[in-house]
Amino acid sequence: MSIVVTPIFAGLLALLYLVLTVRVIKARGSEHIGLGDQGNEHLLRRMRAHGNCIEYVPLALLLMLMLELMGSASWLLYGLGFTLLVGRIGHAYGFSREPELGNLRVAGMILTFGVIAVAAVANLAHSLHSAIAGSIPS
Repeated sequence: MSIVVTPIFAGLLALLYLVLTVRVIKARGSEHIGLGDQGNEHLLRRMRAHGNCIEYVPLALLLMLMLELMGSASWLLYGLGFTLLVGRIGHAYGFSREPELGNLRVAGMILTFGVIAVAAVANLAHSLHSAIAGSIPS
């Protein structure tokens, strides 16, 4: 079986992660802060947008990968991947703005949580269906 969809979104989300990383590095340089955030709100926002990305993206991609390995429909995988990407961009943009764009931040988290929830339920349904079908004698 060829894995096609998940790597597309893993690549795009990795690029987003690198953008967020560079933003933290630039803020550290411009504020002359090498360690921690030293109470600097600008740096803290960038650090948390970066950290939040790495806290949620791996789990979502892992769930997507498992679905792809189990042969889930490509429309589901593309839908999950696109929604995750939009959610992560929206959250990072809304959260790191000063003043914060709260509605965009919240929408980004809702989309991210939605992807994780749908992917988790789809994994459970697919696995339980396979387990039950496999236990029925033919």
